[in-house]
Amino acid sequence: MYLRQFYDPSLAQASYLIGCQATGDAIVVDPTRDVQPYLSAAASEGLRITHVTETHIHADFVSGSRELAAASGATMYLSAEGGPEWQYAFAVEDGARLLRDGDRIHVGNVLLEVMHTPGHTIDGMSLVVTDKRRGAEPWFVLTGDTLFVGAVGRPDLAGREREMAGILFDTLRYRILTLPDTLEIFPGHQAGSVCGAGLSGKPSSTLGFEKRWNPALAIDDREKFIEYVVREIPVRPANMDQIVAANSAG
Repeated sequence: MYLRQFYDPSLAQASYLIGCQATGDAIVVDPTRDVQPYLSAAASEGLRITHVTETHIHADFVSGSRELAAASGATMYLSAEGGPEWQYAFAVEDGARLLRDGDRIHVGNVLLEVMHTPGHTIDGMSLVVTDKRRGAEPWFVLTGDTLFVGAVGRPDLAGREREMAGILFDTLRYRILTLPDTLEIFPGHQAGSVCGAGLSGKPSSTLGFEKRWNPALAIDDREKFIEYVVREIPVRPANMDQIVAANSAG
């Protein structure tokens, strides 16, 4: 399996190229508007981008998923979870595959299992990644903006921040933290992002490390967690409503 993290310091944002070197298939997760780096990196590794997906509708940058799919001939895989305000208007028109909790994306010998992880947004999903040539156990999880290194996602982008903070607590406690402690996590942002407070600059971590050192995960009482997360909400992203609308419309 081939894995490359792309990091845009101006957005403090991470996206990912994952490929199966045996079949030449590859997937890009959370691409930014400039799609050429993904196309160039895939070509240099002898890979073709066959799948494009997003962990959620982004509120802090304009997505390049639709453009990348058009440029590469890839199929888009988009979340169908959440309410009508968090849907991709272009999904059916573009022949995208709609994803729900428990669905699987096969990229050659690489398996990505969809885990619906709401809290930051309603539609949010994490992707548990396994290299089937190496074994049946997952290697890592792409957590999007749900769980960061040293922090958790802000709960207010969909409104109803206290309700969403409670949903985030349940997602973390009863979904993500039930995965093995040895599993690596690769989040959607690093330090400097407005999608959470107190993010580390580290590009990855493990669930075991986060359980030990992430202050939000140390809070095992739901109401105390809600108070902590709501108190730590940073300033809303500039032009957030316009960015969400653009990403929803494609």
